[in-house]
Order: sequence, then C-alpha cells, then structure tokens
Amino acid sequence: MPDTAPRSTATWIVVLLGLLASGCASLPPGAEPNPADPWERMNRGTHSFNDKLDRAVLKPVATAYRDHVPEFVRTGVDNALENLGYPTVILNQLLQGKLLEGLQDTARFALNSTLGLGGLLDPASRAGLDRHDEDFGQTLGRWGVPSGPYLVIPLLGPSTARDTPTRYVDARTRADDLLDDEVDLFREDAYEIGIGVLTAINTRAELLDLDEMRAEAFDDYAFVRDAWLQRREYAVHDGEVDEPLDDEQPVDPEEAEETATDDQPAPQAEPAAEPPKDSSPATQPPPQ
Repeated sequence: MPDTAPRSTATWIVVLLGLLASGCASLPPGAEPNPADPWERMNRGTHSFNDKLDRAVLKPVATAYRDHVPEFVRTGVDNALENLGYPTVILNQLLQGKLLEGLQDTARFALNSTLGLGGLLDPASRAGLDRHDEDFGQTLGRWGVPSGPYLVIPLLGPSTARDTPTRYVDARTRADDLLDDEVDLFREDAYEIGIGVLTAINTRAELLDLDEMRAEAFDDYAFVRDAWLQRREYAVHDGEVDEPLDDEQPVDPEEAEETATDDQPAPQAEPAAEPPKDSSPATQPPPQ
C-alpha cells in the first residue's frame, strides 16, 4: 500500500490542529480496557473526528473515484504511487538483513521505473519479482523495539508510538523526495499536495470493501484498532506470529447442553417391578 505520510509542513500543522480539536471521548458501557491502548479516551475522540471527516469528504470522493474512473487508470495510479515509495522498501529490506529481498526489490524498482514507464505499468510482477511492503517501523520492530501504545493520528489514522515518528523517515526516502534536487516538479508545494490527496483517495478506495464489516461491528473503534494491530504485527514478523488461544470464546447454551448430554453415560433402565399379588376372591384358585 502506498505511504500516506504527510510530506509538507502545512500538513503537519493540520494534523496537530486536528489532534487538539478531537479531544477525548468516553468509553462505551461495558468496554474492557486494552493494555495496548492506554490512551483510548483520546484515541476514540480522534477516531470520531477522522470518521466524521471521512464520511463527509473522503469516502464520497473515493467512491466516485472507484465507480467512475476506469479500472486500468486506477491500476496505473496505484502502480505509480507504489513505485514512488519503493526506495523505502529497498532500504528497509537491507536494514533488516534481507539482502536477497533487497536485491530483488532493487531489480523490481529499476524494471518498473524504465520499462514500466515510471511505474505506471508493472512488468516486474510478470517477471516474477513480487511486490513487498516494508517501512522503518517494521525495521525497528524486527530488531526488538516494542510498538508502544496504540495511537490514532488526525487525518492519518491508526499508528503506534513506535511507528508514528518513522512516518517522517519513510517520507524522506521516497523516490520523489530523493530526487527533488534534480527535478524541480518534486519541490513544488502543488505537487506535494496533489500526491498527498491522490494517495489518500487511492488508499481509501482500496478500503471501501471493508465498510460493510465496520458497519456490522458492535464497536467500530475497537474493530479498527484490533484489526490494525493484528495486521501490523503480521507485517513486522513477516507472517510468523503465534495465534493466541482464545479461552473466553462464547458458548452457545444449547450446544453446551448437548455436549454435556453426550458426555454423560446413558441412564440404566430400571427393572420392571413385580406386579402386586391380587388377593381378591376372583383370582384365588378354586378349592380342591
């Protein structure tokens, strides 16, 4: 997924203002505190701020983009945005000690930047050079730096105390940032704003299919937080994570009753009681 870190001072100012405006929110009734989310009240306020902004602006624009822009154009935009951020992937592959993957990603970036017309096309995937997703936050996590508390950033969404400052590092290692001294366009504020807006729309369009799941969730904030943290842990460890055992799964009372019935031995049939002897004259034997 393309990097969505802000690249201009103005964007950081908007982020800080959004953080101040979001305030804090109360926890829903019965909500259990999550050890990974000690700033939950503040995060819920920021989540609510982001969600309102998303519903009012970003989601309608992303929906129109998905519904009215041809798929081949959207694919080209996604490829180009991914290619701009690929030097970050290469650098972090090497920092994590993945030399082979780093060389493969270097070849992928070179092939897509040339034969792929600056990344609009993706001949590297057809050549067997798969797309990877690495960033500086994953590098720190791989070398043992804990994620720290969960944090929701205004406009940018879920993050952690570890990953938040690394967004700046990732933004500084993008291809357009590395080449801004050679290409005048990359230094223009209009370019930075345009790339930021296009990245946000493209990313939101990719997430539209998850809206139905979010709508069905009892607690949207907790659903997004838990899903994001699990996905992040999966990315940091390259999928090598232990699945936690859930000892508190709800049990259907009817299933529990059936299970208990199946586990119990079948009751033994009681022997039929002997009929009582009838001493009435009609049943006595006749006299000899």
